[in-house]
Amino acid sequence: MSKRIFAILISMTVLAGSFGLQAAFGQTPNSDAQASKARAKVESLGTNARVEVKLRDTTKVKGHITAIAPDSFTVSDSKTGTTNTVAYNEIDTVQKAGGGLSTKSWLIIGGVAAGVVTTWFIVKPAFCDGGAQTRGIC
Repeated sequence: MSKRIFAILISMTVLAGSFGLQAAFGQTPNSDAQASKARAKVESLGTNARVEVKLRDTTKVKGHITAIAPDSFTVSDSKTGTTNTVAYNEIDTVQKAGGGLSTKSWLIIGGVAAGVVTTWFIVKPAFCDGGAQTRGIC
């Protein structure tokens, strides 16, 4: 009789454990560090900055930062008129939108390219004497 009661008690414990108890998933130190990095990045960009936010569920949010709170910030998209409140612990990456080259950078690259072409067509023939010399760049 005691074996039967013991078997029933063990069965009930296993059954209650499998249905009633769930693992609690808290924030890991890694996600806390990532959230604090995201908070620092958002605060350094400030309000009215255009950002692109990639969330942990692989969705992207684009727009201007309109409000910054201690645990979240608000991104407004002027094209669609939507506002999204994003919690710092949901962020995978946050970066300033339009990370490509600016107009100033393109002008500098164009100036360098023009200088190289000018050097090749004007300075080289002057030093190379019409191709008669065989030393250096000639």
